[in-house]
Amino acid sequence: MRTDLFDFDLPPDRIALRPVQPRDAARLLVVRPGGEPEFEDRRVRDLPELLRAGDCLVVNDSKVIAARLKGRRLGRGEAEPMIEAMLHQRVDGSTWKAFARPARKLRVGDIVRFGAEGRVCFLEQLDAEVTHKDEEGEITLSFSFHGPVLDQAIAERGTMPLPPYIASRREPDEADRRDYQTLFAREEGSVAAPTAGLHFTAPLIERLAASGVAVHKVTLHIGAGTFRPVKAEDTADHRMHAEFGVISAETAAALNAARARGGRIVAVGSTPLRLMESAVDAQGRLRPFAGETAIFITPGYRFRAVDLMFTNFHLPRSTLFMLVSAFSGLEVMKRAYAHAIAQGYRFYSYGDACLLHPQDPQAPVGEAPRAA
Repeated sequence: MRTDLFDFDLPPDRIALRPVQPRDAARLLVVRPGGEPEFEDRRVRDLPELLRAGDCLVVNDSKVIAARLKGRRLGRGEAEPMIEAMLHQRVDGSTWKAFARPARKLRVGDIVRFGAEGRVCFLEQLDAEVTHKDEEGEITLSFSFHGPVLDQAIAERGTMPLPPYIASRREPDEADRRDYQTLFAREEGSVAAPTAGLHFTAPLIERLAASGVAVHKVTLHIGAGTFRPVKAEDTADHRMHAEFGVISAETAAALNAARARGGRIVAVGSTPLRLMESAVDAQGRLRPFAGETAIFITPGYRFRAVDLMFTNFHLPRSTLFMLVSAFSGLEVMKRAYAHAIAQGYRFYSYGDACLLHPQDPQAPVGEAPRAA
């Protein structure tokens, strides 16, 4: 499909730079393709009324690391330019892949020093060698420390990796260390938050449980590739970055059992959805999963694992807007976003949310998406 089909205009003042408090006070647009009404304006705290006893929310428990590092290039007998590195994939205990800015200032063999205010007692600076660089500015950094010591040093020196549409308008601060982390965060490894989960609070989880809605956890470590725009003119030419995910045997069995009893599977965000759709068989049964997925979902895909989707509002021309368009229909989602803009909804990571019902399951569908 043409990428420009997924374009829309968004006024800059609709981009949320801070979350609302409490988080479940965010607005919620319920989208029911072909329903009457098609759109309903609610609040996230209304979820217990919008779901049914026996439904299952599936959340991503990946934890965001302070992956944005600033430092300077050493050596070469000249000025030491400032370098920013966005870590996005751990290779081993001392090695990370990263996106560098400005990448043109780096070459293989360079040393980058991150921070001189180390709080680890024996670590004054954190140095890393560039061991690989590709044409798109991705580098591989081999750090001088390993394992937990390296993790602590990154946590001390790094800042939360806010998306570019926020980071370009303000610097990350200490509040973001709290705000850009979900209630479910447990497994360190993401460099972007599973933002749909940011809306949930402990009182809301208690009310959901009291109404018979269960919460199950899966893990998908989100890479910085989630921020990368789709530059190809046709979606068939876009390649997704692979991300590592896990669905335990226990969770798969519980979700299969709930569905067999008539419960609906509600993906809290695109990451649990993509992970479950990577682990489902042709009969719609989830299997345990541990590995990488690069599934790219566009209109024409037949969903097998998920019945409803709770998600934020996404960027134009993004893989995430393509995904929600596949779920509820492209024209429906264009109307939904136009409604949200007109009604003053707040967009993106710190913004409001949608509860999406699927489009007509009898609508024509294509083949399953490819994995890059």
